[in-house]
Amino acid sequence: MVSTRRSFIGGSAAAVAGLAGCLTTSSSESDADATGSGGGDAETYEVGYRDFQTNIEATAFPDMLYFYCVQSGWMNWPSLMQSFEDSYGVAVHDDDRSSGEALQHMRSHSNNMTHSGYNGGYTYGIVARNEGFTQAYKPQGWDKVPDSLKTDDGHVTATRRVTTAVTYRKDIYEERGLDEPTTWEDLLQPELMQDLALQTPQAAVGLAAALSINNARGGSMNDLQPVIDYYERIQEGGAEFTDNFLAQFSRGEYATFIRYDYSGLDLKYNNDEVAEENVGVALLGGENGNKGALNMPYGYALLEGAPNPAAGKLFMDYVLSLEGQQQFLDAYVRPIRSSELELPEEFIDPAEYDRTEFQVDYGQLVDQQEDIIQEITRGANI
Repeated sequence: MVSTRRSFIGGSAAAVAGLAGCLTTSSSESDADATGSGGGDAETYEVGYRDFQTNIEATAFPDMLYFYCVQSGWMNWPSLMQSFEDSYGVAVHDDDRSSGEALQHMRSHSNNMTHSGYNGGYTYGIVARNEGFTQAYKPQGWDKVPDSLKTDDGHVTATRRVTTAVTYRKDIYEERGLDEPTTWEDLLQPELMQDLALQTPQAAVGLAAALSINNARGGSMNDLQPVIDYYERIQEGGAEFTDNFLAQFSRGEYATFIRYDYSGLDLKYNNDEVAEENVGVALLGGENGNKGALNMPYGYALLEGAPNPAAGKLFMDYVLSLEGQQQFLDAYVRPIRSSELELPEEFIDPAEYDRTEFQVDYGQLVDQQEDIIQEITRGANI
């Protein structure tokens, strides 16, 4: 039988939900940083940070809250969605789409916004802000977020950070006589390319992978030829661009996939389909010492014309509360308030992050993002 941490996570989520429920009925100073710290009335909640602090009424809540890209299957959102519903009686729609798809949907529904908030790649949120789709709102805990990972006007706030990584089947690698990959060059072996899966740069996770490979191979945001050449080569070797590969990985149909560190760690420790010892997670660099693991922030924004702004604000407060942040951590996602929480020992060795991890100028990425995506997509014929 495969052992997992699922029972621990379930207990943690239950405890979190119970704690959040208690906090909603208290107005004490100690609750000031907790979601929905109430004013003594169980149906009234105090939300927001400083100038954005306001009271909202539960009578304004919908049965279902629509928030872009809050979906089951990643970053432990199911636990967050369930505990939020248990605490406040508001279900959160399972919104299965990428950050890029969310942005396109906003553009096509700008005159009749269907969702109250955006959740996804931080730079995609900045693009949405720049195009006028977001409104200002600073949730409780906003002051705990680093200045570089939130906009001064309160339009976009990062809630967690993840790093590009490779997840692989250790048992299959051993059968093929392959070593653990340490550089992106290692993935160019025919035995690895033949059943390698990754996502296109239209998705935030795919864009992060592309920029990771490009940096490792000596490129920059102004020189994308290294990753274009790389993508052409791995496709010739059998690699596939696809959004859905976790089930195939579990069955051994894909031996390697490129996503984020948390994706592999969550699969390794919280999945019943593959034995823990058969899953490896690696951060990759370049052969010349270049770093090859982009650290990418994810965050959220309240949308202009939100159909349910009150519930949207409460949900944003909950996600940024320590209770909400802990649930990211349960799935090995590094929450933006991780310094206030205890990190699991199963995380990748910090020395590997030092060896491989890098950041980019997120402002420059926002300015060039659409062009970067198009150049890679066209150049590599994805």
